[in-house]
Amino acid sequence: MPQKTKLTPMMEQYHQIKEQYPDAFLFYRLGDFYEMFYEDAVKGAQVLELTLTSRNRNADDPIPMCGVPHHSAQHYIDRLIEKGYKVALCEQVEDPKEAKGMVKREVVQLITPGTVMQENSLEAKENNFLSAVSKIEQTYYLAFTDLSTGELKATRLNGQEEVINELAALQTKEVLFADKEEAFQQQVQKELGIVVSTPRTPYENHQYDEWTEGIEDEGIQHVLALLLNYLSDTQMRSLDHLQPAEVYTASHYLRMGPGARRNLELLTSLKEGAKSGTLLWLLDETKTAMGGRLLKQWIDKPLIEKSNIEKRQSLVENLINHFFERTDLAELLTRVYDLERLAGRVAFGTVNGRDLIQLKNSLKQIPQIKEVLSMMNDGVWDEMLRALDPVKEVSWLIEHAIVEEPPISVTEGDVIKDGYNEKLDEYRDAMRNGKKWIANLEKEEREHTGIKNLKVGFNKVFGYYIEVTKANLKHLEDDRYERKQTLTNAERFITPELKEKESLILEAEDKSKALEYELFLEVREQVKQHIERLQHLAKKVSEIDVLQSFAEVSERYQYVKPSFHTDSQHVNIQDGRHPVVEKVMGDQSYVPNNVQLDPETDVLLITGPNMSGKSTYMRQLALTVIMAQMGCFVPASHAELPIFDQIFTRIGAMDDLIGGQSTFMVEMMEANHALKHATPRSLLLFDELGRGTATYDGMALAEAIIVYVHDVIKAKTLFSTHYHELTILEERLPRLKNVHVGAVEEDGDLVFLHKLERGAADKSYGIQVAKLAGLPNPLLKNAAEILDELEQKGKSLFAEETSEPAVEMQEEPVPTQTDGQLSLFSTVDSEDEQVLNELKTLQIMNMTPLEALNKLSEIQKILLQK
Repeated sequence: MPQKTKLTPMMEQYHQIKEQYPDAFLFYRLGDFYEMFYEDAVKGAQVLELTLTSRNRNADDPIPMCGVPHHSAQHYIDRLIEKGYKVALCEQVEDPKEAKGMVKREVVQLITPGTVMQENSLEAKENNFLSAVSKIEQTYYLAFTDLSTGELKATRLNGQEEVINELAALQTKEVLFADKEEAFQQQVQKELGIVVSTPRTPYENHQYDEWTEGIEDEGIQHVLALLLNYLSDTQMRSLDHLQPAEVYTASHYLRMGPGARRNLELLTSLKEGAKSGTLLWLLDETKTAMGGRLLKQWIDKPLIEKSNIEKRQSLVENLINHFFERTDLAELLTRVYDLERLAGRVAFGTVNGRDLIQLKNSLKQIPQIKEVLSMMNDGVWDEMLRALDPVKEVSWLIEHAIVEEPPISVTEGDVIKDGYNEKLDEYRDAMRNGKKWIANLEKEEREHTGIKNLKVGFNKVFGYYIEVTKANLKHLEDDRYERKQTLTNAERFITPELKEKESLILEAEDKSKALEYELFLEVREQVKQHIERLQHLAKKVSEIDVLQSFAEVSERYQYVKPSFHTDSQHVNIQDGRHPVVEKVMGDQSYVPNNVQLDPETDVLLITGPNMSGKSTYMRQLALTVIMAQMGCFVPASHAELPIFDQIFTRIGAMDDLIGGQSTFMVEMMEANHALKHATPRSLLLFDELGRGTATYDGMALAEAIIVYVHDVIKAKTLFSTHYHELTILEERLPRLKNVHVGAVEEDGDLVFLHKLERGAADKSYGIQVAKLAGLPNPLLKNAAEILDELEQKGKSLFAEETSEPAVEMQEEPVPTQTDGQLSLFSTVDSEDEQVLNELKTLQIMNMTPLEALNKLSEIQKILLQK
């Protein structure tokens, strides 16, 4: 009969530890396995596709359990982390032979999505950021670190919107909240899909003076202490590789919200969420992992200080002008490993012999890199040359201490070079001589006994032995050997001399391995003393790598160096191209376009058919601005730009069904964000605002937004629309100009010219675009007839006042219909005559589209009430 499970001492220990880590999978070490129990086992078996078993399966409540082998645990840990879980590693912390009662176990590390350190678990060109957020009064403070590289930064932000923007820009993997703002935490989790954590233990600012020295802002100190305490609490080891905290101000960089980054496809494509087809994809000719990570940071945070931008431009220009030296430089950079993460593993204690060889080989490239830079230096590389420290002490140490091809393990020997340590050489000499003596022993014994298949062997249980087959035992002299083991077909023997050599060899091997490990740890500690220098070097090499990447791309695609002016917002781009589309098109000819926004022009109102290139034109301006303010050359034949402080976009139709927001709501929210935060130094890109609602509502909102941007914000703005009625705004808004993307009809087919021209488009060509999409011909014919009816109705309504077509009555009801034709009036009475007279006196050309629509609506109401 099943019995109630009584907790064993081991399971009691498990429960005590698990209570401290309720939100993590507890990997509980038992022999060669990590075991999971209870809920962890049930969920772990499901997520990791493991077999679920149980302890005490005959009890009323058997304990679910599953496990993974210790030697392959990292694979399973990685899978859990990728899915957003945490893993607490619980190890034996005392020798079972010396333990009294239960072997003591403790969690030695809590691995979370933001604290991953294993090389195989990290993408080479991706940062793995852990962020922390705290709030003091109405101000938010944010700190973040990449534990694998040691980067540590902090800033202060105004409001939740800015916090979400920074977290999205960082693509942080985990965020730690000090305060229990549950609604805000849920918003972060829903919008960004990142793991949200809370502190496990109390913390104090003064514990972390080493990283916060010189920082006076208490809010910054507080959030850094929150972050550092979490790292100390979860990693349970030295954090010496973390760099002193760098405080930055978000407004010191070109700011872009999540919507702008998404719409402009800076790091990930809209369609597949991949790197291909993005600005990063275009610009990434970096040769090192750390250069790839820095490039992403530069894309995310372009500069707004003219002198800093021009400093980068000068270096890129210098590289472009020295093709052969740049080629040599790129080749040298390919031999540089990830210095940042190598330094991190040294400090973290996870570095092995192969890592140190990579570090040495990387440092060996630095003198050659300096030589190449010196060859093309005209003064612009002086600062960089002074900063490139080859850290010769480290490369010399590794060169003399570590073998060229060390094993992965650092505890099994064969890591330290001969000649590095005298005692180790003695042990190795004893081993080599002893093994040589044993090899000679076999030869001598065969000759002496005449037994040609006699052999000397070794196993871990019996040590060294002499083996003779039973058929040859008769050839042995009595008492020549001491019998040690009997096998089915042979006997094994030893001799006093063999036993002595065995003792010498095995003792030397054990002591040699122990000594090698001690020596390796000493080498690691010596390298650790130079962590700060290595990190500084890594930063400079990363910059060189990104700059050569800019030069390579700029020369390949014939980009030009833009100039900047800070006294006006004048934009003058000649023959501008969309850099990513141009690369995708390959050998096909990309049609370039000018962008002219002089000091007297703030808004370009863009009309033209779908697929003609309006959105491409808008995006290419934004990407040109971003590339320019990163310090890269730009896709144009000539470019003069202001320095923008922010970019706002509303491009493309996108809903948020999970958040309960329609396409139109998303449009309005993004527009609202731009209108609230834009300044005269900002760039606004609005594509088809208002299309997600009824024609009149949409047109009214679009006009009101244009007027607000023109009169209040006064920012440089590209506004594309299908509401041709809005083009009349050019007559009353002095800083607005109409432009359109050309298209012509040839034999009934629409041909896109992809060229921007002055003035408004004559029509939308919607039916022609539908034809290109392949809609059935009868449908297209019917649509053309309906369109003609609507246009004729509009013309007849305003025929006596204007020859211009009236507004398209696409979604409002019509009053009457006679013989299949639309008609406003069947008979004319006194009231009708009054309406007609009012129509005759209206000054249509002096009215805005919204005023005209309102008047038309009033007239319609009068007629419908009759």
